[in-house]
Amino acid sequence: MPDTDSSIAGILPDFATPAAIRHRRWRHIKDVTTRYLMGVGGVSIIIAIVLIAFYLLYVVAPMFHPAGMERVSEYPVPGGGSGGTLFYSMEEQHEIGLRVTTGAQAIFFATSTGEIHEQASTVIAVPAAISASARGDPTQRMVALGLADGTVKLFQHNYSVSYPKDVRVIEPHIDYPWGEDPIPVDGGGVALAWISVQADEEKATIVAFSNDSRLHLVSLEKEESMLDGAVTLNRTESEIALDNKEVVNLKLDVEQRELYVADADGFISYFDITRKAEPRLIQRIKAVPDGIRITSLEFLSGGISILVGDSRGTITQWFPVRDRENNYTLENIRHFSDQQAAIGSIAPEYNRKGFLAAGADGSLGIYHTTAQRTVKLIQMDSNRLSAIAVAPRANAALIENSNGNLQFWHIDNEYPEISWRTIWGKVWYESRDRPEYIWQSSSASSDFEPKFSLTPLVFGTFKAAFYAMLFAVPLAIMGAIYTAYFMSARLRGVVKPTIEIMAALPTVILGFIAGLWFAPYVEHHLAGILLLLMLLPLAVVCTAWSWRQLPVRLRQRLPDGWEAAILIPVLIAAMAVSIWLGQLAELNLFGGNFPLWLNQVLGIDYDQRNSLIVGIAIGFAVIPAIFSISEDALFEVPRHLTTGSLALGATPWQTLARVVLLTASPGIFSAIMIGLGRAVGETMIVVMATGNTAIMDWNIFQGFRALSANIAVEMPESEVGSTHYRILFLAGLVLFMVTFVFNTLAEVIRHRLRTKYSNL
Repeated sequence: MPDTDSSIAGILPDFATPAAIRHRRWRHIKDVTTRYLMGVGGVSIIIAIVLIAFYLLYVVAPMFHPAGMERVSEYPVPGGGSGGTLFYSMEEQHEIGLRVTTGAQAIFFATSTGEIHEQASTVIAVPAAISASARGDPTQRMVALGLADGTVKLFQHNYSVSYPKDVRVIEPHIDYPWGEDPIPVDGGGVALAWISVQADEEKATIVAFSNDSRLHLVSLEKEESMLDGAVTLNRTESEIALDNKEVVNLKLDVEQRELYVADADGFISYFDITRKAEPRLIQRIKAVPDGIRITSLEFLSGGISILVGDSRGTITQWFPVRDRENNYTLENIRHFSDQQAAIGSIAPEYNRKGFLAAGADGSLGIYHTTAQRTVKLIQMDSNRLSAIAVAPRANAALIENSNGNLQFWHIDNEYPEISWRTIWGKVWYESRDRPEYIWQSSSASSDFEPKFSLTPLVFGTFKAAFYAMLFAVPLAIMGAIYTAYFMSARLRGVVKPTIEIMAALPTVILGFIAGLWFAPYVEHHLAGILLLLMLLPLAVVCTAWSWRQLPVRLRQRLPDGWEAAILIPVLIAAMAVSIWLGQLAELNLFGGNFPLWLNQVLGIDYDQRNSLIVGIAIGFAVIPAIFSISEDALFEVPRHLTTGSLALGATPWQTLARVVLLTASPGIFSAIMIGLGRAVGETMIVVMATGNTAIMDWNIFQGFRALSANIAVEMPESEVGSTHYRILFLAGLVLFMVTFVFNTLAEVIRHRLRTKYSNL
């Protein structure tokens, strides 16, 4: 009998040979190397994602830093012996300051040291004592001095900047664009108690309240002769009747069309002075409660909103709002009540919707109206601050205290317009009739109020994803089920690679086709497209029913798994019939223009580039990923499960519903979540196939603006480090967090599904 061990030894290879040992050693090296490379790659991806998150936080974080103030210097008031202070001002670089005194002196000085600029400082020639003063819009730098003889002296402080030897030199000077002679306002020579002025290159308007309780309006307009270039002044004047003769303040808007007059009873009279010869009272409204006095009145930057400070320390913002009859009425929009003493003066920022306010108790507050927040509140003195001024860039302030000293402060307040309310809440913006969610980051208007609400962008992002998934998920999942479970292997070998190749199609091409061809086509055949949504399922059901009615002998001629091929001509025919019937219906039932009929009859707005277009285009972009992953999950269900179910008497559909789908559910869910992540982050299709309007409406026929598209469109035009720049990074951070949360939830749910159905 042969030796069994010897026979086996002759058959089995010898694993102890040097070649075998070298092979095992080399394979071990490759295994270890691959394991470490995979580990390093995975860790590197995690590190990269974490670094991206930290960089986004690094760019976004400065917007939420608290504002700060730093006192740079303090010195005696420049030219202190020349009288009391009427007001202060600074040029753009906040290096040169201006102090105008009750002695009609214009004193220019260095803000950091108080050193007087002797060459530029001058005495304003006035024929009588100064009884009132006013400044126009800060950007115009116009100043008016009301005199005791009923006249007004107008002058302008300007600054020339030069760079000899690359060193910036600022030369201040006084100009008289409306002549050096005082302008008569009160013909009787009565002293002026309150004045307001606005002027530009062509016209000037002066409103003055004299000591005899009369309100005068004087308008000057330059007219240049086309023959010799001579300039003449056209003067229009009128007297405005008042219900209360005790005026405590008055303000004229920058457009020289509106006038606000505050009286001792706490009322504000709102006048339309567009026609200077015929001023018209629009409204007289109670601005403060009974027993409370109006102590200050100032326009916010842009001249739309009026700020009212009162004796209790509250500041209210008012601006005209259009009512249902298309008339403007003043509305109290918001209030600030952090200060406890009467508001002595308000200094609006030049180009932002913020302001500084000084209280009678020496407190100073920095506020921003759009954000409705108190940026900073500091106790500057134990007594009333004599005067305050803010730099044009809102980064410095001059403050005269009760000791007769002038303090120069640096202000760190780069992003006052950012708050939880402005990012996520409804805000009542100027010139709007109600609080709204609005994204509008820029405008050509100088009085523009930035609108940085991310809510409509997040809404648009989810709207795009919703309609895309509504279109893609049924087609992709149902297609994957049929391909993996019912389709023949030969046909599957053609269909699956073809659909997967679609994933390589650039989304910019899909967006280009959707925006330039598909959107106009849908608009012209909208009725047919909507009819198609009903006829296609009906055609499929009817075809399936008809197929089942055929004799078995005929049905057996088509191999199993090829039934879907019959649907191809049916679907093409259904599309053609739908478009044809849609055209007939549009001509006979909808006046030849179905989108217009929707608007006029049903009140449904239609935009050519809308959510329907985007949903279909993004749907085509995400279908390949959802289909491929779902089909793989379904196809890889162990055969013994399906054959066992069928052997126990279950039908193929019962097996599919109760065995195959449950076993493949983790993979199907992962496919859906990957498709959702792709739809949420899609950029080019959204940019090219929507109107990019940041509106909040679920109407499928209207467009939207998504977070990703907004970043792509606006990032190139944003100033680095600006609020606009950082808010775009915040939008990117929000998008990052949304995808992170979705992916985390998807992984948790997928793991639970795998654990639950792993025992099948």
